Amino acid sequence: MRRITFFFSLLLLFYILRILCYVPPHLQECPSSTSTIKRESVRAPKGYKALVTGGAGFIGSHVAMDCFKLGFEVVVVDDMSGGFRKNVPQGVRLVLGDLKDAKFVSELMEEERFDVVYHLAAYAAEGLSHFIRNYNYQNNLIATTNLITQSVRVGSVKKFVFTSSIAVYGSGRTPMTEDMEPLPEDPYGISKMACEYDLKAAHEMFGLPYVIFRPHNVYGPGQNMYDKYRNVVGIFLNQLQAGKDLTIFGDGYQTRKFSYISDVSYPIALSGLMEHVNNQVFNVGGDIATTVNELAHVTAEAWDGSSASVLHLDARNEVAHAESDHKKLNCFFPGLPKPVGLRAGMSRMVTWAKETGKYFEPVKFDAVEVMRKLPPSWKTDGLKEVPAFEHNENDNVIEAELLTRK
Repeated sequence: MRRITFFFSLLLLFYILRILCYVPPHLQECPSSTSTIKRESVRAPKGYKALVTGGAGFIGSHVAMDCFKLGFEVVVVDDMSGGFRKNVPQGVRLVLGDLKDAKFVSELMEEERFDVVYHLAAYAAEGLSHFIRNYNYQNNLIATTNLITQSVRVGSVKKFVFTSSIAVYGSGRTPMTEDMEPLPEDPYGISKMACEYDLKAAHEMFGLPYVIFRPHNVYGPGQNMYDKYRNVVGIFLNQLQAGKDLTIFGDGYQTRKFSYISDVSYPIALSGLMEHVNNQVFNVGGDIATTVNELAHVTAEAWDGSSASVLHLDARNEVAHAESDHKKLNCFFPGLPKPVGLRAGMSRMVTWAKETGKYFEPVKFDAVEVMRKLPPSWKTDGLKEVPAFEHNENDNVIEAELLTRK
């Protein structure tokens, strides 16, 4: 009997030690010794040139600024379909162009000879992507493959930093970790996953180093508050400025980890100068899960101290719970600042939003490629169904007003 007890005690001890020593697959590549990051000690080599695509947009403009602060010579490329010239930081050069145009991309890469490419240009609207499928794949996949191809061909690019999305994970599995099999559920997530595969193939075939980031629900100063199809924080603030109810699809118990912009842009910019992060995938963003209902009340409270007046709309097809894990990011990027909490971040964004001026009507598409099952709140008078939808600078009706405003 004693022998049996002793045996089971040893077996129990073995399993306890195994649990204590277990390292999840997504953390097994963590470097054993990485010095803590100090902002003042990280600088780009003299003459290092960075391309930031989508740099007139929200996340892209912040990455461009962080790259400039790191000592890069920064060139921003944007087609202005979702960005604004006033977003481009001082000291950064803006080139207008369409990344879907392979000739433009080829000539740009030949002429500029970039050292690092930061690719953030995309049309990021998971829900709407079902109804603008061709537009989604042209802008998010074809444009990316053009850029990867020319990065390989020209040969000057030492690293390709790609901003993907947690949309690649799909639903039903939280927390989302980098080792999970991607199961995207909408054309936007599918396009991002295809880009990741193409980038990895370019590395395997041609040795192009890459870093992939999967951010989620990013908000902060500079965000487009005038797009009714994406960015719930911006939508809420736009509605508060207009004195309208905050609209929520479904019951509002969907959960997200909302991410303040600096918690996302700085690691992305920094990765271009860190060799030990090469050929890795990272989740990046906030750590606290919040329901959309809670977000509405936090936003309203930050706006004027009141409770939110909420209008619940019919549920749409979306991932219910999108919560990612960031242990791998913290392992490879030791010493990153603690993520900005939702209330602190919202206070900063509200201050910025009130300074932007009057309320603007949200930008509305005048056409989609598929009308069937389009949420009623997205339908507008005169909305057309066309085979190949195009959205360009002329559709960005608030551009002129934003440029002339204080």
